[in-house]
Amino acid sequence: MNFFLLQCILLIAYCGCITAAHAEKEAFKLEQTIRLPGVEGRIDHFALDPSDERLFVCALGNNTVEVMDLRKGERMRSITGLGAPQGVIYIPELDRLFVANDKGGIFKIYDGKSFQQISELNFEDDADNVRYDDATRKIYVGFGSGGIAVVNAPDGKQIGSIKLSAHPEAFELEKNGKRIFVNVPNSRHVAVIDREKGEVVATWKTDLAFGNFPMALDDANHRLFIGCRLPPKLVVLNTETGEVVAKVDISGDPDDVFYDNKRRRIYAICGAGMIDIVEQTDPNTYAASSKVDTADGARTGLFVSERDTLFVAVPHRGSQPTEVRAYHIEQ
Repeated sequence: MNFFLLQCILLIAYCGCITAAHAEKEAFKLEQTIRLPGVEGRIDHFALDPSDERLFVCALGNNTVEVMDLRKGERMRSITGLGAPQGVIYIPELDRLFVANDKGGIFKIYDGKSFQQISELNFEDDADNVRYDDATRKIYVGFGSGGIAVVNAPDGKQIGSIKLSAHPEAFELEKNGKRIFVNVPNSRHVAVIDREKGEVVATWKTDLAFGNFPMALDDANHRLFIGCRLPPKLVVLNTETGEVVAKVDISGDPDDVFYDNKRRRIYAICGAGMIDIVEQTDPNTYAASSKVDTADGARTGLFVSERDTLFVAVPHRGSQPTEVRAYHIEQ
């Protein structure tokens, strides 16, 4: 092969890679931006009311939950009187909003229309991530120095607690099984809970990647996606064996990770100012494909597969105003 022909082949391959990356970025369209003037500090997790198109955002540093009307593209109201809210869920069939607070570990329950407080539970410290099992109508709340509380959603009463070795961060419920997978970064492992027994049945390592905060689950393919900060990696675990099957470099400070089953992609929202997109070729093969620029400190959000939308929170930093951005995924 002569030198000129080799140069042409390399140029074509390079241009193809650039075009593919550009096309994927173009598939992420900034569809909507909702400003949140007056909201200061760090922003944590989200929840959605799909029927009324309301988005609930934990403004942790502002001690509020911001309620946004997605149809009008504006804030409806702020729920005040909170203590660093971290986790939130909305349950449509109950028309109830549940908010977990860091300060005092208070778990507050609100009417979904009036936003009047109905009741609260006291977990004493650092109530954090929240998940809902609609089959059993149970809410799971990570809290304190190592526990997950079990709450009966219809009456808001605590019905159990599961002990962990340290504070839980993100966790996922199996839909086709009875386990809960929990990031426990201070213990440098993922805890596996049998939710019928109410106890930890295994712990899995993440192959020398630490700071395991965000998590997502591909239930069908038995794969668990762990966002690690030290160093920044996406670690893929086999949920049948607990073994690490892949590690992919990502941007710094990941705090939310989502799996897009339709497109077989993982989206990592990273505080370094990027959404990292990782392609899943098959359950054992993953590759970083592109990055979408966001803003410094934008590290939390919500992926809504039914809307083909990834919401991202942008905190106030310098001249950058506080806002929520909605990226529509078109491919």
